[in-house]
Amino acid sequence: MEAKQKKLILEDGTVFIGDGFGADADVVCELVFNTSMVGYQEIVSDPSYTDQAVVMSYPLIGNYGITDEDFESKIVAPTALIVRDYNDQPSNFRYTKTLSELLADNGIPGVTGIDTRKLVRHIRDYGSQRVLITSDNISAEEGQKIIADTPVPHDAVMRVSSKKRWYARTANPKFNVVAIDCGIKLNIVRMLNKYGCNVVVVPHDTGSDNILQMHPDGVFVSNGPGDPADVGVVTQTIKNLIGRIPIFGICLGHQLIARAYGADTYKLKFGHRGGNHPVKNMLTDKIEITSQNHSYAVDEKTIKNDKIKVSHMNLLDNTVEGIVCAEDKVMSVQYHPESAPGPKDSAYLFDQFAAFMEEDKNA
Repeated sequence: MEAKQKKLILEDGTVFIGDGFGADADVVCELVFNTSMVGYQEIVSDPSYTDQAVVMSYPLIGNYGITDEDFESKIVAPTALIVRDYNDQPSNFRYTKTLSELLADNGIPGVTGIDTRKLVRHIRDYGSQRVLITSDNISAEEGQKIIADTPVPHDAVMRVSSKKRWYARTANPKFNVVAIDCGIKLNIVRMLNKYGCNVVVVPHDTGSDNILQMHPDGVFVSNGPGDPADVGVVTQTIKNLIGRIPIFGICLGHQLIARAYGADTYKLKFGHRGGNHPVKNMLTDKIEITSQNHSYAVDEKTIKNDKIKVSHMNLLDNTVEGIVCAEDKVMSVQYHPESAPGPKDSAYLFDQFAAFMEEDKNA
């Protein structure tokens, strides 16, 4: 079947034209880019990409298909996927369907044939903005009006979070962990299992009293989509738990922990997305190559609590990548130490969380 021509109309009026794959649908969402060379299946199943059109900077996408075992969640998260060269004939003995079939099954449009180098540079120069993906008979002016008339959603975490608790158990467990699900990736749960944790995953609006009634050794606050200011219910839960139980947060969880300590967050010009971001561990002076996916960052100037130390910094733009409070046994990082596929430089953070839990149990 011949591909339908698709038009990308950016909020600033810039237009790109390509061919459609996946679902034939018109959408309005935020436009972001990812610099990963592999892992498109993990990207499209990462709930943190909710309400976003992801531009893949690596040119060839779809060439190894989709594999049932490699999903990071039970949902296909992005609103759209934009690539340079989509391959619909995968070469991979494990694949069970094509990327286009996956997107079509979930009502998600894809666009191929776009000059993604130019588009990525446009986002870098002018910042993330909203985009309309539509048929080629809509003018730029009409598209801009459609974008302006489309409300910006603020309920992303509520939509992707679990609606009821679920369990992930491991053999010979050392710890019991409650994971607050703001859009959790499955490899985080696997890593907690690997480090000896039985995990109870609970909806994002589960209160601190309910969490403490489960008698956990630690609490994990997950990644997730959107603005951390929209998730005050989780921030309040963290405030109520600080000093009572060890806490570990990743990505959105990091931002929410910082806000619980009184810090502010702000939106980055174009965010950090990809598996090649250098981060300095300020406590060891070691450099880690990290995988990231976020639009917001913690404002270092607003960290006023003397108990909090900045543990990690991004070497590309000097943004805060981690904080730690040894007294409260609380730690968080902006990047993904459980990243799948890779890099694996930061898996030691799960050891540190386990050490906090062990210390607390023996106190």
